Amino acid sequence: MNNNVIYGINGPVVTVKNADSFEMMEMVHVGAQNLVGEVIGITDAITTIQVYEETTGLKPGDPVTGTGAPMNVLLGPGIIDNIFDGIERPLKAIEKQSGAFISRGASVSPLDENRLWAVTMKVKVGDKLSGGQIYATLPETPIIEHRLMVHPDLSGVVKKVAPDGEYKLFDTIAVIEDDLGEQHELTLCQQWPIRTARPVENRLTPSIPLITGQRVMDTLFPIAKGGTAAIPGGFGTGKTMNQHQLAKWCDADIIIYVGCGERGNEMSQVLNEFSELIDPKSNRPMTDRTVLIANTSNMPVAAREASIYTGITLAEYYRDMGYHVAMMADSTSRWAEALREISGRLEEMPAEEGFPAYLPSRLAEFYERGGRADVLCGAEGSVTLIGAVSPQGSDFSEPVTQNTKRFTRVFWALDKALAYARHYPAINWINSYSEYFNDLDPWFRENLGEDFIEYRNRISALLQEESSLMEIVKLIGSDVLPDDQKLVIETARVIRVGFLQQNAFHAEDTYVPLEKQKLMMKVILHLHAKAKEIVALEIPISKITALGLFDKLTKMKYDIPNSRLDMFDDYIKEIDEKLGELLQ
Repeated sequence: MNNNVIYGINGPVVTVKNADSFEMMEMVHVGAQNLVGEVIGITDAITTIQVYEETTGLKPGDPVTGTGAPMNVLLGPGIIDNIFDGIERPLKAIEKQSGAFISRGASVSPLDENRLWAVTMKVKVGDKLSGGQIYATLPETPIIEHRLMVHPDLSGVVKKVAPDGEYKLFDTIAVIEDDLGEQHELTLCQQWPIRTARPVENRLTPSIPLITGQRVMDTLFPIAKGGTAAIPGGFGTGKTMNQHQLAKWCDADIIIYVGCGERGNEMSQVLNEFSELIDPKSNRPMTDRTVLIANTSNMPVAAREASIYTGITLAEYYRDMGYHVAMMADSTSRWAEALREISGRLEEMPAEEGFPAYLPSRLAEFYERGGRADVLCGAEGSVTLIGAVSPQGSDFSEPVTQNTKRFTRVFWALDKALAYARHYPAINWINSYSEYFNDLDPWFRENLGEDFIEYRNRISALLQEESSLMEIVKLIGSDVLPDDQKLVIETARVIRVGFLQQNAFHAEDTYVPLEKQKLMMKVILHLHAKAKEIVALEIPISKITALGLFDKLTKMKYDIPNSRLDMFDDYIKEIDEKLGELLQ
């Protein structure tokens, strides 16, 4: 007999009086429709529950039932190429059941329980297995092999093994006996609490770059595999567009895209784009290695708070198989707003701008779960976290941006002025930074040579110098500058327009390999060095600019195909010939 009933309701927050059967963080079912909730506060008199669904229609006296387990997700084959809401309910299956809108209390298994999977066993009777080891594999999509792992808390000796063949999600395919003589059945799936990080064998230094094909990111502000990055920017600066580009082109094996509190039309654009997009690595649809978690702004606010944890748990699961996973969270500001709303309903003491005092620790908890590691199955995997931040009015001094800055090592600051000038990606090269140079430079030296780092440093120095000169130009105009400083401004324009600006809709420019990025820098710096020599001989800069070389270099990103890198030699030859004529 269930004596636990609702005492009070305040939006998504429900209280139960005099309950002593619930545990902290336990998953519960609320009301006659079994709405999903989680226990977030317990006193001797009141138990507080946050409900992950719309609470309209609930009333005092409705039953509350405990499940005895924390809020968890089902992990198994069928996650990839699926679309979930914030608490891992499959939106495609729900649509078949209840139409375009999620009906409350919709009870659909997160993964298809009736689908047959072609399982290949990797163990035999008598094998000793420990937590995280692989006991079977199956093709989840044509390009992703799903590796079934022993639950991290289990270990023992294999007593039974099923033959290779087709099995459903909950079929027992092996049995292991632990040290206490207890037998445990191994199926095609396992459960894991979303707020608990999955264990790894050993954390590794983030020393391999996540190659994105976006020049401003790869060259000036690189991120490591297993790294953390923030993309802050006001409305219309291209946060979502940048994350789409990263999802399409970065060299991660699996992409987890969490649309957290974003507009519904943006999420539908993501769904449509990803289903039409062909993965450049495999020539298969992009969805074959993508998981989408859609928790739009019109969905219940508490589920928005959970969606980030659902996403990171799925990411850790695939990392534990030995994959490199990139997770995009769009946007952590909406997630923080969900925290603020729930905190307000709990009548907690507000901190800065009304956000709860525990906002920094929650952000730290989330970004801590990224990283590159030796995983329990003996392979190496990583989770790279890229979080968009939407500061109101592009004010980077607000709490979410400032606290995110503390816990991420790459800061791609989007600039409204650049976005309005149609300069994309609108990453401001003065306000952005990456703290991964020391970790990644050995890799760049080994794979691209010492000169890549030298070119990058010289490009950065020119942009910094231009920034200082533009302060003078704004005051008194460019005519008063000496020719060598005019040359800096001219070269910096080529760097900005020809190198940093990138066209996502141009076949050759949407993704640029590192080798081409290096050669583009080389040609720009070669022109700058040669022009500097001529300016030093007191030949006016107007004669150099009249040759059209600077304009030609701004277009080389389109004119030189990614497959024809030998054409850069012709550009260098042309620069030497034309500038040589000025000396005659």
